Amino acid sequence: MTISLLITEFDLTILSNKEPVKNIDHQKSLWLINYFDYDFTVIIWNENKQPLYLNKKRQINLKLFIMFFELPKLNYKYDALEPLIDARTMEIHHTKHHAGYTNNLNNALKDSGLEGKSIEELLSGVSGLSAAVRNNGGGFYNHSLYWEVLTPGGAPSPKGELLDAINESFKNIENFKDTFVKAALTRFGSGWAWLLKKDNSLVVTSTPNQDNPLMDVAEVQGTPVLGIDVWEHAYYLNYQNRRPDYVEAFWKLINWDEVTRRFKG
Repeated sequence: MTISLLITEFDLTILSNKEPVKNIDHQKSLWLINYFDYDFTVIIWNENKQPLYLNKKRQINLKLFIMFFELPKLNYKYDALEPLIDARTMEIHHTKHHAGYTNNLNNALKDSGLEGKSIEELLSGVSGLSAAVRNNGGGFYNHSLYWEVLTPGGAPSPKGELLDAINESFKNIENFKDTFVKAALTRFGSGWAWLLKKDNSLVVTSTPNQDNPLMDVAEVQGTPVLGIDVWEHAYYLNYQNRRPDYVEAFWKLINWDEVTRRFKG
């Protein structure tokens, strides 16, 4: 196993310099480690992104701050969802909006004592955290889910356990779609519409801004399995004020295989 870290401040008891190894990705992960006794190779990166190596079976003292959350890569190209969602919107949405939430979340966590917590842990107790963590943590999580529940051409319609749960909660897929679309269209201003697991059933809800059902401040709480971004930045270049057209386009791109995976998870 290899752990790759970017160090901004460090105090190492044992350090050995070796020649850099090519093709090692720099992982932007946040680790706050006081003492770490390891039995695998640790590669520590200095501020110039030059690797400093420690051999196996050694002990190190570290005081460091490293970015924890990283902008996820998409599983498809920006133009892969055209003509339903245009490439320019996808690029701006991913590299500007989602990247902005990611960077701002990392900045909000610096020296907060929250370093190392998962995004789910942060959101579940967000009522006691800063507005910056709430807004940007929500933006980070929501968009990470959004990219994954979309796929070029859409995936097969719900089936199996997911379809059974939809039918039990909404009677049929048509009623579910109507309920989900209504939640997306009636969310005033900016926000999200969700399908979530709650108490062994499925529920549709919506949230304002970058809130989501994982948050302890959400009116309806549960685990999201499907979400649509109805902020105008998600569709305005192509659809302007025609949110209904965008929502219909989104429906045609849903990756039901991913929704099923999240439902079973």
